[in-house]
Amino acid sequence: MKFVLIDRITELVPGERISAVKALSLAEEYLSDHFPRFPVLPGVLMIEAVVQASAWLVRVTEDFAHSMILLSEAKNVTYKSFVSPGQVFELTVEAKAIGSDSSRFVGVGRCGQTEMVKAHWSLRHFNLADEDPVLKAVDERLVASARQQMELLLPSV
Repeated sequence: MKFVLIDRITELVPGERISAVKALSLAEEYLSDHFPRFPVLPGVLMIEAVVQASAWLVRVTEDFAHSMILLSEAKNVTYKSFVSPGQVFELTVEAKAIGSDSSRFVGVGRCGQTEMVKAHWSLRHFNLADEDPVLKAVDERLVASARQQMELLLPSV
């Protein structure tokens, strides 16, 4: 199962930084299992949100050159508070380096002025066809889907 944890991109400077938001709703199905009497965004999904934001930065920076952008390492992760339904989780990500097959980032997630999480992480990016040329069509479909989703997240791109 894949959760889409970015509702809107509010700023994007290719190769440098991205800001995005996630409005947490009580209707999100994972909240029914994650502390039902005290529903909060799980910490792993806070990290997934900053990873998804950074993946969008990589895609735009590289003009959607890779179909797969995956977390390879997360370190110095610090959780400060809980994100509850009704709050808007604001993500700010800065690229430290974006290379042809990997990238490094630092970022923070806030609700208003309150810091909820901060971390350093690395991504790896590749195409499935790099290992199996038969998968080239899958890469093309994934990239086309990402381009369509980007139009919804940031209509001006």
